[in-house]
Amino acid sequence: MFIVSIDEDTCTGCNLCAEGCPARLLTFKEDKNKTYVTGDECECMGCEACTSVCESGAITVVEM
Repeated sequence: MFIVSIDEDTCTGCNLCAEGCPARLLTFKEDKNKTYVTGDECECMGCEACTSVCESGAITVVEM
């Protein structure tokens, strides 16, 4: 099992991670200009597609 999290203070709101997440766990919220984990963070597949495109290093994927 993997868990994904986003550091809100580090996120730049580029939305690349949400666009690249095959599990659709991440959602860009325009009103806050940030991306958030809006699905069940435990449903992360561990592919790290989100971390590979995150230029700010705001995303963490850990194996439990």
